[in-house]
Amino acid sequence: MIDPVIPRIPSVKVEVRKEPDQLSQQAHRRIIGGLGLLLPLLLWVFAGARPMQGLPPWTLLGSVSAYYYTGAIGVFVGVLFALSLFLITYQGYKRVAADRIVGGIGGMAALVVALCPTDPPTPLSAPPWFTPSTSAIHYIAAIVLFGSFILFSLWLFRKSDHPDRSTRPPDKRLRDDICLGCGIAMIGAVIGVGVCALMNESIFWPEVIAIEAFAISWLVKGEAHVAIAEASRRMARKLASR
Repeated sequence: MIDPVIPRIPSVKVEVRKEPDQLSQQAHRRIIGGLGLLLPLLLWVFAGARPMQGLPPWTLLGSVSAYYYTGAIGVFVGVLFALSLFLITYQGYKRVAADRIVGGIGGMAALVVALCPTDPPTPLSAPPWFTPSTSAIHYIAAIVLFGSFILFSLWLFRKSDHPDRSTRPPDKRLRDDICLGCGIAMIGAVIGVGVCALMNESIFWPEVIAIEAFAISWLVKGEAHVAIAEASRRMARKLASR
């Protein structure tokens, strides 16, 4: 008896890739973090390169928001508008509505911060439409904005499908710890802003600390370190092949 010939179907290798939505979310987080990371430096550079009459060039102002009245106004408003757009369109995880709610609130607050400036630094004058309520709205919106950043760092970024922390991957636990540290740093910085304001002192550095902590938490959540490591390996392979 002759055994029947069974045709062999060639095996197909299936490449496991990250879902497009996941890659998009990571890029989204990295953009938000990158905008925050560069903002203080860009403000100082553009304000110094385009000095205003009455303000010494390359001198730090009393607050980050005061750069609205300098040659860096385009950077200040532009970054806040971009940040607002990315926060409002941030989707987060599909089953976590809080990601979209907190992101939307933070995005609207960033828009208000950009549209309602703080008091002008001495000796500059405020625009004709400026009123005391404009400055009050600015401060309230700034508090809401940093409040949303703190919620992301302390709560949303540290959520996991594994309630037991010990069962989470080591990389996830490390990222959780960094986000926790960033959230605590932001709380301390916001308190520092309040104390300095009550003492009529500069709030520039507490604001910068809060902004940088927010930026680091978003970059860590977006696994920017993985993208940097992959880019470095590709560059090293190209250099080695020459």
